[in-house]
Amino acid sequence: MKKFLIFLLIAFVGVEMAACGAKPAETETMVLIKTDFGNMKLKLYNDTPEHKKNFVKLVNEGYYDGLLFHRVMQNFMIQGGDPDSKNAQPGQRLGGGNPGYTIPAELRPNHFHKKGALAAARRGGPSNPEKRSSGSQFYIVQGEVMTNGALDSMEMMMNSRAKNEFYQECFSKANNELNTFRQNNDREGFNVRVAEIRAEADSLWEQQPLKKLTAEQREIYTTIGGYPSLDGEYTIFGELVEGFDVLDKIAAVETDQSDRPLSDVKMTIEIVK
Repeated sequence: MKKFLIFLLIAFVGVEMAACGAKPAETETMVLIKTDFGNMKLKLYNDTPEHKKNFVKLVNEGYYDGLLFHRVMQNFMIQGGDPDSKNAQPGQRLGGGNPGYTIPAELRPNHFHKKGALAAARRGGPSNPEKRSSGSQFYIVQGEVMTNGALDSMEMMMNSRAKNEFYQECFSKANNELNTFRQNNDREGFNVRVAEIRAEADSLWEQQPLKKLTAEQREIYTTIGGYPSLDGEYTIFGELVEGFDVLDKIAAVETDQSDRPLSDVKMTIEIVK
């Protein structure tokens, strides 16, 4: 009887642990991009759910079928997803098309621009301070293998860019105040306030942590390659798992002055898992 009660207790605890345990891991979603150069298989990340959901939705709708890789830059990336590229005339400038919406950024420090990274394109500059992604345009990183010295220079450039963006944001917050000085033709007051804002920005910037590549990033960038200067700027929501040779072939095609391939590189995309 005692053994039976112990057995029941163990069984009950097991059931309770199963009921209260962690949820099963979310399955990976795989997509296949088909081109005349061959196929590329990519997995979509689960920790960028809005980008994953949107991409799967567009793929299931056939949105990408017949679109072009309209911007190709060797040792950088191949970009597609512009709806205007479907049946585009030769020489037509592309890159401005979209489905009419953007997606909130999902920047993750564990995702970076290694070779094969799948990332969302976006409008750059101060007009998009939240770094919202295009609703449909994406790129796949080719990049190149880099030396540690080159990565040191990249770090300096990334921090310089971050500093410029930080100062722009500081001045943007004071824009209405500065406009009042302009409207009143108060040049002296304007210059004094600008100097104060700059001094405040200098003090705040000194408290900001500098961008620094991790050991993992340095290992990958010096062996597999990639494009580190974009890290933290664009949402990466997947990566290439098969078809790196296809990526290299597309990246090597001849292009015009707008980086559009002279011969169209069409795609179709399907969910394979």
